[in-house]
Amino acid sequence: HTLLNVRIVANLRNNVKKRVNIEEMGAGVNKRKVIQKAVFDELVEMLDPGEPDIELDDGSAVEEVEKSGKDKKDKDKKSKDKDKGEKQSEKEKEKEKDKGSSKSKSGAKKSFHAATSSGKLRKGKTNVVMFVGLQGNGKTTTCTKFAYYHQRRGWKTCLVCADTFRAGAFDQLKQNATKARIPFYGSYTETDPVKIATEGVERFKADNYELIIVDTSGRHKQEVALFDEMEQMAKAIKPCDIIFVMDSSIGQAAYDQALAFKKRVKIGSVIITKLDGHAKGGGALSAVSATESPITFIGTGEHIDD
Repeated sequence: HTLLNVRIVANLRNNVKKRVNIEEMGAGVNKRKVIQKAVFDELVEMLDPGEPDIELDDGSAVEEVEKSGKDKKDKDKKSKDKDKGEKQSEKEKEKEKDKGSSKSKSGAKKSFHAATSSGKLRKGKTNVVMFVGLQGNGKTTTCTKFAYYHQRRGWKTCLVCADTFRAGAFDQLKQNATKARIPFYGSYTETDPVKIATEGVERFKADNYELIIVDTSGRHKQEVALFDEMEQMAKAIKPCDIIFVMDSSIGQAAYDQALAFKKRVKIGSVIITKLDGHAKGGGALSAVSATESPITFIGTGEHIDD
């Protein structure tokens, strides 16, 4: 893909070559399928954030990403069947089947919840989430979407505008929040974003809000002062998750930019925006690889529920 970082493509190609030795394949082997499977396995491994099973609100655990995909499921199934052997009666098999089906259904629901909240949000408690990213990538709009999404699912959400760099940032957040009926905090006079973020978080914490979303200034990896500010803010508000927002059309620069953010703050998840355009999101793979974080949402339009 032309939008995918060339280094990632090179590594992917080399790893696939290591997995597949065409010269040693038999005459009846479908080489195309073997190569496709090798590419798929490498992509799964590349996008695996490497996190362990995550605990959900009810205390149960679910694995967010299976490193080896279908192969792992098949391997586990064969292992279980081998252990049970012929000793297991038809009744026990049916019971196990029903249990597995029930687990699969509930697991699917929990897995979606875990992915959308990065496994770090706890309902009934105060959760601070900080949004970071480049200028013009849709952070402010995404903040409102994120708040609205959780508000509709029963969360007590709010927004804090800590972007003092871009003119009109507070007005935009204020307009979006008002339309979605989400409480917000910001200032037209205060110029210190760290102070605004801290005051906003403390105020909403006192009012027992469950999800406090902090919108920050857009910044480029060469803007050292803005990166220092971002680091200071993270230390001050201590977010449970830092979300990196990335435009799907960013292309080759995605890896370097995402890596620059990752080096300064602990990125926990990625949201890809503007996928309703012509871009196919190739840079998303680069961002995930650089931050070692999962994609939790994609933006497909300007409306609040896109």
